[in-house]
Amino acid sequence: MTDRLVSSGDLPRRVVVQEALDEAHASYVGDRTGELSTVYPALADADPTAFGLCVVGVSGERVSSGAADRAFTIMSVAKPFVFALACEVHGVEEVRRRIGVNATGLAFNSASAVERSPDGRTNPMVNSGAIATTSLLEGWAQVQQGLSAFAGRPLELDEPTLDSALATNHRNRGLANMLAAAGAIEADPAEAVEVYTRQSCLALTAEDLAVMGATLADGGTNPVTGERVVDPETAHATLAVMTIAGMYETSGDWLLDVGMPGKSGIAGGLLTVSPGKGALATYSPLLDAHGNSVRGSAAAAFLARRLGLDVLASQAVHP
Repeated sequence: MTDRLVSSGDLPRRVVVQEALDEAHASYVGDRTGELSTVYPALADADPTAFGLCVVGVSGERVSSGAADRAFTIMSVAKPFVFALACEVHGVEEVRRRIGVNATGLAFNSASAVERSPDGRTNPMVNSGAIATTSLLEGWAQVQQGLSAFAGRPLELDEPTLDSALATNHRNRGLANMLAAAGAIEADPAEAVEVYTRQSCLALTAEDLAVMGATLADGGTNPVTGERVVDPETAHATLAVMTIAGMYETSGDWLLDVGMPGKSGIAGGLLTVSPGKGALATYSPLLDAHGNSVRGSAAAAFLARRLGLDVLASQAVHP
């Protein structure tokens, strides 16, 4: 493959980023719309007032506002990073062949996406495809170590949330059995669901999540630790699948409003990445009808424009 020119450019000065984050926090912290997730009972115990934001640049510099150090579970925001780990093991093309990458246009936990695919392929951002992606790795230790490398520190399980999820993840078990019946996973479906559930219950902060996103923005090298976690082609593929379906059936609206690859989680985490510049992560557990953070989505749209993060924005060179 020939070398490709890559997105580059600097974030604004630190003081400008700090002012923008503080303004976004002040503007949206009073928004009480949305609901706490009840997918797993433990998620309904979250503090609905919590709201934190963090930007990490490819230089490794981080800027935060609000409750950016408040711990929450990563949930579905783990999906792109597990996809990246699978690509490192098997290659991007092999993972694309086995999992698929195209959007389903359906809800994240839909069984219809598996049923209407003759071979069970969906994409790695929805639950069925994410379970199949997790099954490509060699178990929990590999997943935990890989996600920790993205974050730049050891990530540990939130045991109460894990217990809650393992006791109630009936739908995901059903999806795994459907995938096995379709020949879409070769691993034991029960084991695949357990590892998938564990990855979703890793505890982290918005600051950790922004470091993970900045690692993708920096071509797969963690800008804080200097460790090369994945190669640049894997980072490119990961951002592509985030763009395609990271915000599920609202991914088109997200791209129009924010203009960056994004990924949401039902615990309230939200990540968006500007390649070559850095990443924005937010935490606020009040969700809209599609399972995306209300405050986080509003802040991302605001900051994409204020900080020049939107990868689709341009101006006339010769007006």
